[in-house]
Amino acid sequence: MALLSVIVPCYNEEENVSCFYDELMKNNAFFEEKQLDLEVIYVDDGSADGTVPEIKKLAEKDRCVKMISFSRNFGKEAAIYAGFKKAQGDYVVMMDADLQDPPALLPEMFSYIEQGYDSVATRRVSRKGEPVIRSFFARTFYKLMKKISKADIVDGARDYRLMTRQVVDSILAMGEYNRFSKGIFGWVGYETKWIEYENIERLHGETKWSFWKLFIYSVEGITAFSTVPLAIASVMGVFFCAAAFLMILFILIRSLVWTDPVGGWPSLVCIICMVSGVQLLCIGIIGQYLSKTYLEVKHRPIYLVKEEL
Repeated sequence: MALLSVIVPCYNEEENVSCFYDELMKNNAFFEEKQLDLEVIYVDDGSADGTVPEIKKLAEKDRCVKMISFSRNFGKEAAIYAGFKKAQGDYVVMMDADLQDPPALLPEMFSYIEQGYDSVATRRVSRKGEPVIRSFFARTFYKLMKKISKADIVDGARDYRLMTRQVVDSILAMGEYNRFSKGIFGWVGYETKWIEYENIERLHGETKWSFWKLFIYSVEGITAFSTVPLAIASVMGVFFCAAAFLMILFILIRSLVWTDPVGGWPSLVCIICMVSGVQLLCIGIIGQYLSKTYLEVKHRPIYLVKEEL
């Protein structure tokens, strides 16, 4: 029998742990039909509520339930990576515990794997229930990434996807510290089938992703899979050097011909402020890449395990 590993990252999901398990087990007839053994790997990302005790209760009832509990909150990307490392399955699927990723899609997803696809991914066709400003910036981010990155990142893509063992091994081969899963999934390639579904709101609790956290996450994604910002900084530097040279020539000629050294103070101040702002922007872009490099060369572990079942 083939083994299906289900990876479930959790952070303060006490109310959703058992609900997710119950919903997943509604596919029992399908698992038996396809002769699939199951392992459900809950990855607790340093939860402060009763998430871990709830997982332990499930593990006592069902031996297929496993758990990794971090020593602190390392972030969802670390939880995803830990789940992939623990998964032993011939097929691996990842989904959120809040049931925004419907387990009912699993039979359809598996049918495409049987047709020869290496990976079956999901995307939302609408952002119903999401703030308008967040939706606007999310769409802008995906459009930008398509233009500046070689990774295939689809608008509305979820982390919910079913993969073969070969795809998972390729993802694990990318052991980088600064992880951006959507970019990694696109970068490794393989033949992927996309399934669309309407946005589903959380069953219990509130989202842990504030606008600011999403903004930082998007910056990490851009710096992880594109060097275009560095190229832009270089072009801006060349442009302003050329502009400065032309202005020097203009001022020199004007001084020699008209001898007017006093005028132009307001415009000079504006130009200095503008150029200084551009310099700070470029330094900030370079600083982002340097900080990522600094974290990579320190070779710190991506996560630390406190408890494991």
